[in-house]
Amino acid sequence: MTNNFISDLFRPEVLKLSAYKVADATGFIKLDAMENPYQWPAEITEQWLDVLKKCALNRYPDPAASELNALLKQVNHIPEQFSVLLGNGSDEIIQLLLMALPPDACVLAPEPSFVMYKQISVSLGLNYHSIPLQADDFSLNLPAMLESIKSLQPAVIFLAYPNNPTANLFAVADIKQILEAASGLVVIDEAYAPFADATFMGELANYQNLLVMRTLSKLGLAGLRLGFIAGHAEVIEQLDKIRLPYNINILTQASCVFALSQPNLFTPQTETICQQRAELLANLNSLAGITAYPSAANFILFRTPAGQADSIFAGLKQHGVLIKNLSPQQGLLSDCLRVTVGKPEENLAFFNALVEILKTK
Repeated sequence: MTNNFISDLFRPEVLKLSAYKVADATGFIKLDAMENPYQWPAEITEQWLDVLKKCALNRYPDPAASELNALLKQVNHIPEQFSVLLGNGSDEIIQLLLMALPPDACVLAPEPSFVMYKQISVSLGLNYHSIPLQADDFSLNLPAMLESIKSLQPAVIFLAYPNNPTANLFAVADIKQILEAASGLVVIDEAYAPFADATFMGELANYQNLLVMRTLSKLGLAGLRLGFIAGHAEVIEQLDKIRLPYNINILTQASCVFALSQPNLFTPQTETICQQRAELLANLNSLAGITAYPSAANFILFRTPAGQADSIFAGLKQHGVLIKNLSPQQGLLSDCLRVTVGKPEENLAFFNALVEILKTK
């Protein structure tokens, strides 16, 4: 196959992209992907399997996922007058939203933030612009954001709340100024809401341009791939027009309905993760040369001594611990690593390995 065949076939922006890579975690303590580390108790698993036995795999699933949609609104305290759209993870929702925009539309987000905002925007040929966060505390550069809103008139602004990969919550007052200044949509991505005790869901009635997006992945259902977005019915109606039929399969629908109907399943896990987050943050900040940043998510961003992030990351892998190396992204993330909060024994193994590695530096 000739190079010209490929270059003539695909759009230039696609050719310039790199595929999103997921590291092979086989054999490692897996602390790289912000997953809930806890599996279900045996009795809950058995009840779930009984539910799955009743699924008619020979039939298409409910195209509207009506039961799940209603339960999500109830569990997430979404007022009845607002609509919810479900996606195969929040990634699909981001894609649907961006596919609905005009070809010359502008998309705006802070930098660094969730990589799929840029990845999908660029793949669709949209005009993606990013505004660097403040270097000292990763807060929004509000003057720069407001100036870009005025000059670029973005169709969509993405704000992760808490932000990934920095784990901090942006100031509520800053976000409200952005909502008031924006003529387009503002998507508040609350993927880590279970760990944050903060939400804009209650603000939907106050802003016609506000959308609130969440996922069940971080809560503990990453393998089911379910995300959703809530907003005014008129907006959700347009997105639903380009949603592929049957995008939420029957096993995901049944499993999510079952899981969300278990009142005591996730809360104890979430509380334990938050408690472990506080301990791990304090332990990291006790180490000379390490700066761990405050977190409202289920992961911690920390900065290593200059020029040592790559070797520390490699050393942790040699100790059987896989985390995320963000330093290659450069900019504000130079010398930074990100660790997911795992089980107590996993966090201890990571910390002890890090201590051993730092002794050799």
